[in-house]
Amino acid sequence: MSAYALTDSWTMTRRELAHWARQPVQVVVNLVFPVMLLLMFGYLIGGGRGVQGSYIDYVLPGMLALTMAFGLEGTMIAVTQDLNKGVVDRFRSMPMANGAVLVGRSAADMLQSALALSVLMAVGYALGWRADGGPGAFLGAVGLLLLFRFAMLWIGIHLALVAGKPEMVQAVQILVWPIGFLSNALALPETMPGWLGTVVEWNPMSQTATAVRDLFGGTGAQTLGAAVVWPLVLLAVFFPLAVRRFSRLSR
Repeated sequence: MSAYALTDSWTMTRRELAHWARQPVQVVVNLVFPVMLLLMFGYLIGGGRGVQGSYIDYVLPGMLALTMAFGLEGTMIAVTQDLNKGVVDRFRSMPMANGAVLVGRSAADMLQSALALSVLMAVGYALGWRADGGPGAFLGAVGLLLLFRFAMLWIGIHLALVAGKPEMVQAVQILVWPIGFLSNALALPETMPGWLGTVVEWNPMSQTATAVRDLFGGTGAQTLGAAVVWPLVLLAVFFPLAVRRFSRLSR
């Protein structure tokens, strides 16, 4: 990416960050919602059937991965609103790199995702969770989570461009739920029916959650390869699809 395109993308990122100041409630809700899920599954619903050791050590990495899969609707709605309000048309008339709007939006989303991870891990620490794998493993686990989020983000952006309208986003967003809950984020696949456990084990989010658990636990990530390859494959498919779709809309 040229310096010109980077400058345009940073301008669009600052535009998205400025929305945070005007919509603080949405930012707070996005941060509080995963904390509520962690408390609910960790204490009210979660029993950790079949989990060896503390359930919080199992469920927190799963909740971190789940958080990276959810919350895409904010970005998806913002993309469709820009399309329908003519904002993109105004940007087209400026000497701006094609795709800078999407890159800026994705950069802002990644910043909020990093903040959400920090908040959730702080709550987990207060509940007794500890990362025992050392600084390198800790940073590796966070990197895997953000890589997974980046892949999910571009899937969301592509689907938003296909949907075209904000009111259609909610219908498309429901597709994320099977990815989130048909995983090992909250329960062991071994406790599920055989066919369902197989589906869960092949879920890309399950690979990320398992690798993150191993890294935080200091046992070495046996699924590290799959946790890296899956998001890269998704990015290789959906990033060019999103850029191509946006380019066609910009003509």
